[in-house]
Amino acid sequence: MQEVLQCLKKYGQRLDLEIAEEMRVPLATVRRRIAELSATGAVVTCKLTRYEGEKTIEAWQCRVSGYAPAPAAGRKAK
Repeated sequence: MQEVLQCLKKYGQRLDLEIAEEMRVPLATVRRRIAELSATGAVVTCKLTRYEGEKTIEAWQCRVSGYAPAPAAGRKAK
């Protein structure tokens, strides 16, 4: 489960599909780990549906609870 947390901290928020691809682990395993982390309150998830052409992609979008990535570099608001 620590690998999932480290991946989320590295990228901010990710889809479960992207996490599985990066860790080279089956999607079912990643979803089980995310569900365990979500039950403890360490991760916040929401279900997401994307449409790419005629293809429907259903995934879980995840981020670490209480973690906000650093702001992007560039111009600051006045």
